[in-house]
Amino acid sequence: MKYIDHGNGGSPDVLELKDGPMPEVGAGEVLIKVAYAGVNRPDVLQRSGRYPPPADASPHIGLEVAGEIAALGQGVDEWRKGERVCALTNGGGYAEYATAPAGQVLPVPEGLTLLQAAALPENYFTVWANLIEGGRLASGETALIHGGTSGIGITAIQMAKAWGARVFCTVGSDEKAAAAREVGADAAINYRSQDYVAEVSKLSEGRGANVILDMVGGSYIERNLRCLAVEGRLVQIAFLQPSRVEVDWMPLMLKRLTFTGSTLRPRPGAEKARLAGELRSRIWPLLEQKKLAPVIYREFPLSDAAGAHRLMETSEHIGKIMLKVATGAKD
Repeated sequence: MKYIDHGNGGSPDVLELKDGPMPEVGAGEVLIKVAYAGVNRPDVLQRSGRYPPPADASPHIGLEVAGEIAALGQGVDEWRKGERVCALTNGGGYAEYATAPAGQVLPVPEGLTLLQAAALPENYFTVWANLIEGGRLASGETALIHGGTSGIGITAIQMAKAWGARVFCTVGSDEKAAAAREVGADAAINYRSQDYVAEVSKLSEGRGANVILDMVGGSYIERNLRCLAVEGRLVQIAFLQPSRVEVDWMPLMLKRLTFTGSTLRPRPGAEKARLAGELRSRIWPLLEQKKLAPVIYREFPLSDAAGAHRLMETSEHIGKIMLKVATGAKD
């Protein structure tokens, strides 16, 4: 099969299309003939050497795919060959064939294409686990989503609105502000020209946000604490700025705040399977009802994974960047 190799890591130019053996299907796994794969920020970090895969995971890049089940591992009886699925993989998604634990596989939601389905797993697992479960977002609360037009950001805006929350987000341009409002944000704050702390205070009549989903870190951490309402929750899912900073923690005490965070990839398979079950029962119906929908920004052929990574690093995209893996893939 053909797959993308990132060698010893480095710039996007290290990404190379190569021929190699198909992955072996272990017990409890399925083999997927990949039609499309999603491109995510952790892929960029792995390629550059800053996010090594767990010891038991594929060494190759790619955390989400959609396609057809080609083979079943020992003990798998909940899936059938030929079924159209999407999956959160443990790596190796930038390839013509990829394996995934059966518990991390989900059916393609009715009415969605394979391209759209491949854009779901990484973002939806992450947002559900962090905004809904970790952040305990409830109907009637206010959420602030940083990076509002990233794949994660758009998913978080839509999911928060579906949960009955009021949603603010930060973006880097007026064009992105308009896009964020189009997918459901009640207000989009251009961080290049506005102070988001002051804007959230104004928009919330001084109360602040109940939950903040942040992937920036650095200087945002202290500002986020100031931005939160009493008993607010700050959920950290990544660091685009440094993770080591000096912070005045007094607001944590005065407002009885919760600061938490998580990563998805190192979680045990049983935990990911539980998250998949939650998504299938509580989020998949909303996708089928068109109350949620992924936004696809641009599609690249597998052979131009480097181009996809270059675009990701510019942060110019609005929504998901995707790879078309199967030459004749049909939705």
